[in-house]
Amino acid sequence: MKAVKFGGTSMSTVESIRTVKNIIMSEPERRFVVVSAPGKAPGENKMTDMLAEVYKAEPSKRGEVFSLVKARFITLVNGLGLKENLLDDEFAEIEGRLSNASYDYIVSRGEYLCAKMLAEYIGYDFVDAEGMVVFRSGSFYDDECTERRCAEALKKYGRAVVPGFYGSDPNGNIVTFSRGGSDITGAIVARAVGASVYENFTDVDGFMTCDPRTVPHAALLDIVTYDELRELAYMGANVLHPESIFPVRKANIPIHILNTFNLGSIGTKIVPTDDFLAGKYECKRRSPITAIAGKRDFYSLYLDKTMMNTEVGFIRKVLSCFERFGISVEHVPSGIDSMTVVFSAVDDNTANALIDAVKTEVNPDHISLTTDIALIAIVGHGMKSRPGTAARAISRLSTANINLRMIDQGASEINIILGVSNADFERALVALNGEFEV
Repeated sequence: MKAVKFGGTSMSTVESIRTVKNIIMSEPERRFVVVSAPGKAPGENKMTDMLAEVYKAEPSKRGEVFSLVKARFITLVNGLGLKENLLDDEFAEIEGRLSNASYDYIVSRGEYLCAKMLAEYIGYDFVDAEGMVVFRSGSFYDDECTERRCAEALKKYGRAVVPGFYGSDPNGNIVTFSRGGSDITGAIVARAVGASVYENFTDVDGFMTCDPRTVPHAALLDIVTYDELRELAYMGANVLHPESIFPVRKANIPIHILNTFNLGSIGTKIVPTDDFLAGKYECKRRSPITAIAGKRDFYSLYLDKTMMNTEVGFIRKVLSCFERFGISVEHVPSGIDSMTVVFSAVDDNTANALIDAVKTEVNPDHISLTTDIALIAIVGHGMKSRPGTAARAISRLSTANINLRMIDQGASEINIILGVSNADFERALVALNGEFEV
């Protein structure tokens, strides 16, 4: 049995939805389908963006703005040869709630209506995610409760379409994942039904060795492990939502990224790390590096203090200042008397307040903030058995006249994080890709 998820581009036009139906019907094992809201189409914005505009409108004007959403769905319904009034009851229910509806409720209606439409078109049952995907108060996703509810609900159906992106809290309020969260719903459904594979259809062939917009000769990766995926997705390889790995990882279910519009591509398989390391999957790559990815616009806070290493709780005190301001920390390379904290860019007022807080908390000898950092991750299990990877990376950047501002290698030896200036980011990607020929 397969669980299948189709992204917004796959659901954006009559022609693409017909392709989706053909894909589903071509394999009887594709029994559980998760869909995103329709994506960008000629002359149209993404449906979720259209619904965000509905929320932004004055409450009395929301119905007027929502009429654009209705018109697009009616066009799709008619183009697919379905009953013109197919979604009338759903439209009426949504319109009756618009004036006082929450943001999450309104933006989730794209997935809801799309799943309703597709279920009718392919003859599957519709099962709403609202009662299956559970969030606790405060929008905190409850994985254990969701697993139980989904398994119980979906066992009643032989074939079903489920809307992605949202669930509900104990008070019955709709709560959404972050954008791209339909990937997570697909993984949840795959685990709940005990799928042999979770197929994620999108508009690209899969994960590449580097961003092809920067490195045009980047190659398609045939296999990536769970652990490598987490590193690459977090560092900017946006093919799949980084949190979608967690539900399937618990059940050792592989993910297969495929292109709705290029079915001849082999795609990228994302497989259990232990199985890959045990040799259960044949991989074409020869380089010790799987891929290189990165992101711009990080800050780094450097501080030093004599005998810092003897001051119990020093690092905790520094990091507590970041927690106080709600700032997530990316990396913390440190020495005997110094440490650097790398984090995503913040506004000037927050940055100044953070520096003052750290000064008060630990009284450093020196403290400075650098606001021009891009991070690049060199990722691959092969680095464990190949010494000198970091040395090669540093040498290549030096040859390309690129100043290295930071280097950090995790204990797992699956990644090396390099920091360069934002201006050198693209040149660094090209140089590193050339060095390792990934």
